[in-house]
Amino acid sequence: MRRCLLCEQEFIPPIRFAQIFSLKTFRQPKICFHCLNQFEKLTGNRCSICSKMMEQGIICADCQKWQKKYQGEVLHNFSLYRYNSAFHDLMLAYKRRGDYVLREVLQELSWEYLTKAEFDCYVPVPTSPEHQAKRQFDTILAIYGDIVPLTRLLAKKEGSHAQGEKNKEERLKTPQSFFVDKTIKIKENIQTGKVLLLDDIYTTGRTLYHARDCLTSSFPGMHIESFSICR
Repeated sequence: MRRCLLCEQEFIPPIRFAQIFSLKTFRQPKICFHCLNQFEKLTGNRCSICSKMMEQGIICADCQKWQKKYQGEVLHNFSLYRYNSAFHDLMLAYKRRGDYVLREVLQELSWEYLTKAEFDCYVPVPTSPEHQAKRQFDTILAIYGDIVPLTRLLAKKEGSHAQGEKNKEERLKTPQSFFVDKTIKIKENIQTGKVLLLDDIYTTGRTLYHARDCLTSSFPGMHIESFSICR
């Protein structure tokens, strides 16, 4: 029996057939089936660039604007879940109230995909120094640091306001706030390798495009994609 991190009810983790005959160590579920079902997976017709669910079409309106702005050099993002009320409540508790334990819920939701992903380098989108000091931890590092080896190439300038405090128009007008940390040592092949940017939520794409732009200005040969749990 385990106790769910969200509803605090005891539950029996399901046993998969593959686990019985495998020598690998499987991650034990941290949330019950009922709570897991509150998170809506992205399915059906999705934007071929950012994963957004759409009723019809191939590319969403947001990505059409990015295509125009970047002359076709768009950032391909993959997301797993839709940002619904359950995710809103989860992120409010995790980021706004600083509930560090809830990182394990977000890890559970992204673990299977990321452990199968094949990239040369995993770069987390950093938290601002002010928010990290307030929470006493970096929210993105806390999620992904136990799943994949992180290369902390990016840092964030002081005085950068959180995107969650802005409306869509304000988000899109947010100036570049990232810079490359020159003290971080990287392998030579990273400069021309496959890099995955890691964030928690993709809203307008402004943050991830800024992160991509910052990396390509220093490492123009990088092939960069991104991953966010929610879209």
